[in-house]
Amino acid sequence: MLENQIQDPAPVEDDARYRTLVDAITDYAIFMLDPSGRVSSWNTGAQRFKGYKAEEIIGRHFSTFYTEEDRAQGLPAEALRQAREEGRFEREGWRVRKDGSRFWAHVLMDPIRTPDGQLIGFAKVTRDLSERREAEDSLKRSEEQFRILVQGVTDYAIYMLDPNGQVSSWNAGAQRIKGYTAREIVGQHFSRFYTEEDREAGGPVEALRIAREEGRFEREGWRVRKDGTRFWAHVIIDPIRSEAGKIIGFAKITRDITERLHAQKTLEQARQALFQSQKLDAIGQLTGGVAHDFNNLLMAVLGSLELLRKRLPPDPKALVLLENAVQGAQRGAALTQRMLAFARKQELKVEAVDVATLVSGISGLIERSIGPSVELRIAIPAELPPVLTDANQLETALLNLAVNARDAMPDGGVVTVEAMEIEIGEDAEIGLPGGGYVRLAVIDQGVGMDEATLQRAIEPFFTTKGVGKGTGLGLPMVHGLAEQSGGRLVVNSRLGEGTRIELWLPQAGDGEVRSAAPASLSEDRVVSRALTVLAVDDDELVLTNTAAMLEDLGHRVLTASSAAQALTLLARTKPDLVITDYAMPHETGLQLAQKIREKRPELPVILATGFAELPPGAGDDLPRLAKPYSQPELAQLLLDVCAD
Repeated sequence: MLENQIQDPAPVEDDARYRTLVDAITDYAIFMLDPSGRVSSWNTGAQRFKGYKAEEIIGRHFSTFYTEEDRAQGLPAEALRQAREEGRFEREGWRVRKDGSRFWAHVLMDPIRTPDGQLIGFAKVTRDLSERREAEDSLKRSEEQFRILVQGVTDYAIYMLDPNGQVSSWNAGAQRIKGYTAREIVGQHFSRFYTEEDREAGGPVEALRIAREEGRFEREGWRVRKDGTRFWAHVIIDPIRSEAGKIIGFAKITRDITERLHAQKTLEQARQALFQSQKLDAIGQLTGGVAHDFNNLLMAVLGSLELLRKRLPPDPKALVLLENAVQGAQRGAALTQRMLAFARKQELKVEAVDVATLVSGISGLIERSIGPSVELRIAIPAELPPVLTDANQLETALLNLAVNARDAMPDGGVVTVEAMEIEIGEDAEIGLPGGGYVRLAVIDQGVGMDEATLQRAIEPFFTTKGVGKGTGLGLPMVHGLAEQSGGRLVVNSRLGEGTRIELWLPQAGDGEVRSAAPASLSEDRVVSRALTVLAVDDDELVLTNTAAMLEDLGHRVLTASSAAQALTLLARTKPDLVITDYAMPHETGLQLAQKIREKRPELPVILATGFAELPPGAGDDLPRLAKPYSQPELAQLLLDVCAD
């Protein structure tokens, strides 16, 4: 019987171990409830989480841990019911500590039954997930902030693609740049943003391949908006991978940099224009210098030939050779004038010119020059305002352009000369000051020019014509005339599509009228008395030639090779007239004229110059003699200056 009263000690020991284990757990609140929901046990973890000691909480209903609003909704009773009827209750929610503070809890409740199924209570395990909850909330807030940020960006199209390239998200910037709403584009393939030629070349597929294999795709190129217009885009595509490394999509950022592209092109055009301008200025300086020296040589040649013609015996064969030499020198003089025109250093007689009248007056000459296979069409309104330029040079320029147009049409065609009045602002693309201009254009239907030829079209001596068929100074001369008149030459041409050459000239003011044509020169009109003339020139050939022409006209000549030497002669002689070159070393002819005026204001001074090298406005009151000048021109000027 005693044996029957002794109990097996094993269950008691197991129960003690269990209690010790549960009580040692501090990361979980593990406690029991009776069938009505009252706390019947309490571990250390429960005390740490909820703040109650065992003696404070055992016997109290577990609804104490619920928030007021959850109790009002009957959630504690619902938890017991669900555990009792469904065998388990699991939920997350807010719970309340002893001090009234809240924490986010994960709750697990299981029913406890006897072997025969009778409910004797509940096992309840609670874990404080406040830190995880805070982390999740923080992540959600961050994600929401990022979403708001991405949606708020309007200067960049930021969106996602799935692994196949279908659009899966869309921000406000994408809608602004590309024109699609999210409803219209989400689910569509991103290749629709590419141009047709890029799609045919496999651009979209290649972009995804590079992003997938190299980890990044970055490129600039043309993209297409919803309305079909194109814009220049900077595109970046980055792959998005899962933790396992699998590609789950792509992040795509697109920026519209069309304005930057245009700015770069404008800057490049400005650089090219500056380079071209500097190159032409350098060539112009060289050309002007060469032309000046060549003028002096021609002056000596033509003057000597002119005097030789008077003194040769009447030998027909010799006269033929002499005339041939004169014509050659005159052609050289014409070539020099073209060089000076390009260098913008020719002497221009700027006046108000009626373009309609001028073109009408030379239309017959143009028609004869271009021949019967080319039709000349003129479209110039009669009411066109006058322009400021040199009438004779403008006629020569138009004739040059018409002949060039004819040469560009070997099979014949139409040359059109048109003009129109244009008003431009200060920031006009052509680069001229704001104001009124007349745009005079010569248009042909010829072979046109490629880009390389167009870039060199106004360089002196550059020509596409055969050897001996062109000097390469036609367009440079027109360019120089335009620039020296305060206008601009514009050449537009495409290979196979003809050429349009525009000559922009400033309109003349109301008070400016065309001056009368100069009186014709005659060898019979000479000064009736012999003069003493002081000739000054640093070039010995020119000085000798000038002296010879003056002596041939019956005048006495004193010569000086510098301004200083001329002033020395003036101190001990009394000439009736001084003829001085302008460009001399140490002291110019203009400076010499000023000193002469100070000492002998009554003494006339003629300024001889090979090109427009005088500063603007300087020496305007002095009579001019343009090199190379002939003896009749010299005689005419002497008559004008020293008439009895």
